[in-house]
Amino acid sequence: MTSTELEEYISALPKAELHLHIEGSLEPEMLFEMAARNRVRLKYASVEALKRAYAFGNLQHFLDIYYAGADALRREQDFYELTMAYLRKAHADRVLHTEIFFDPQTHTARGIPFDSVVRGILDALADGEKELGISSRLILCFLRHLGEESAFEALQLALPYRDHIVAVGLDSSERGFPPSLFRRVFDKAREEGFLTVAHAGEEGPAAYVREALDLLLVRRIDHGYAAIDDADLLERLAAEQITLTMCPLSNQRLQVYPDLTLHPLKEMLDRGIPVTVNSDDPAYFGGYVNDNFLAISRALNLSRSDLRLLAVHSFTGSFLDQERKAELIATIPA
Repeated sequence: MTSTELEEYISALPKAELHLHIEGSLEPEMLFEMAARNRVRLKYASVEALKRAYAFGNLQHFLDIYYAGADALRREQDFYELTMAYLRKAHADRVLHTEIFFDPQTHTARGIPFDSVVRGILDALADGEKELGISSRLILCFLRHLGEESAFEALQLALPYRDHIVAVGLDSSERGFPPSLFRRVFDKAREEGFLTVAHAGEEGPAAYVREALDLLLVRRIDHGYAAIDDADLLERLAAEQITLTMCPLSNQRLQVYPDLTLHPLKEMLDRGIPVTVNSDDPAYFGGYVNDNFLAISRALNLSRSDLRLLAVHSFTGSFLDQERKAELIATIPA
């Protein structure tokens, strides 16, 4: 395909997004607007100064700025506007279904009521389906660095919303916080009817991917790149059809794979592992889902059939029912 043909194909390709942190879609311009409205003092004097700070050296460097930015989110309306802004961008990228992470502990630790966070997001998701035709699921992520006790508190707050929050996940700083530390809270979440996913193998080792599968009993692995170093694990991921939600521009910006030509997505795809392409924290990493498709396609010279398979995986790896998955897959051109 020519560059123009590639762009046109990706732009028209129906897809789902399975790895999107809603707080990570807070664009600098919106951040400054909300900070002014909520009288939050920012460290940076201008949008341009903030953007210059986005030269991340690693995951922790990014998280420090990410949590500071989230401080501008104070009211239910803020979470509604944030979510609607993302959904409009997703709609423009031909996203038909999205499964969104949110980090309640980031907000409750600042005194923001859990209900304000969830209601703002859920109202936007409902309006997004009505106005844009995008279906959605909501996933609560526990912050590793806050520990098990805080995760249990977040889970307790989520119980009244079991009909609206489909799963729990695990994110934030990976190194030094293996999945095994959260086994009990994931056991409790499953008892309460939640599905489970976890970030693993982004900066942590392949052993963290194994722990997420064996101890947290996750249905999906978010990232999972470290599995490339473990041949037995690769075989298992393929045999069990464990979906990996990969985020190329995030990997590049956080120096996981500064050179995307070395990214393992294509090798894993060829091994039969259901990998997907997602945007992670698009406001910070320079692109939404189609930008990620374009970047990894150009770096790895992906074919039209590769791209179609990635789109198929995005639906098969979702938490939709089988009938709806089949309907959405049928929209993908042969």
